[in-house]
Amino acid sequence: MTDTIELSRRAVEGGFTDPVFDAQAVFSSLLQAMSRPGAIVDFGARCAPPAPLSPAQGAILCALADVDTPVSVEGADAALAAWLGFQTSARLAEPDAALFAVARRFDRAALETFALGTLSYPDRSATLLVEVPSLHGGAPLRLTGPGIAGETVVRIAGLGDGFVAARRANRALDPCGLDLILTAGTRALCLPRSTIVTEG
Repeated sequence: MTDTIELSRRAVEGGFTDPVFDAQAVFSSLLQAMSRPGAIVDFGARCAPPAPLSPAQGAILCALADVDTPVSVEGADAALAAWLGFQTSARLAEPDAALFAVARRFDRAALETFALGTLSYPDRSATLLVEVPSLHGGAPLRLTGPGIAGETVVRIAGLGDGFVAARRANRALDPCGLDLILTAGTRALCLPRSTIVTEG
């Protein structure tokens, strides 16, 4: 009984203080980041979700997930499931059924794990949320494609050696493939599937 009460208490904490205003603000910032790949947005301290979600990941899920949005979270436990259910009405799903998926990394294995969409319904692919140590300080990567004038350079720490190869394989699946949101604390950077990533 005590465990149930504790789970219920934790589920109601850490969500948006003003659900309508906060959801609109996060959605607007995320739309800006998705339309301008490489741009960094900061959601601020709007959300304090349980581990393993970061504040930015919690804010994104609170803004976008609902009862019709299957979510997969690597390393999720009962506390996270209860929080997600209370804050968004979403339920945890298997990785291949998720529309939003929180994972520890983006590599070639992700292309075999998460929904990639189909030629008839490319929108049925997953959006992957990956927490990194920092959106600054890594090796330079050059971004080109829709939403980018010429090219832009990002320096994301902690992506791993196979990141660029995985992005190249993901791009080859066009119009299918995974959209990617990289998060670090309260901040986020979007890399849609249409963005071309090369080593700088």
